Amino acid sequence: MLKERRKLVLVSRESPLSTLHLENLCKASQYGAVILPPMQTYYNHPASVADMPRHTVNRILSQFDLDEESYEWEGMNP
Repeated sequence: MLKERRKLVLVSRESPLSTLHLENLCKASQYGAVILPPMQTYYNHPASVADMPRHTVNRILSQFDLDEESYEWEGMNP
């Protein structure tokens, strides 16, 4: 992907990250890859447990301009 100048998104779910993992992710980032860890968020106020991975998937898809549904953060709602 990087050789052909295409977008590469790495969703690293390995935990804990070792020094080798971090070095390789750092090198990939320096070569142009996007590192997007699948961290769960609560600022979007998920209504159910199913909303949490859906938000992560949408964040990944948005890297490729494939927004099917909007789960992006629109600011703090009290």
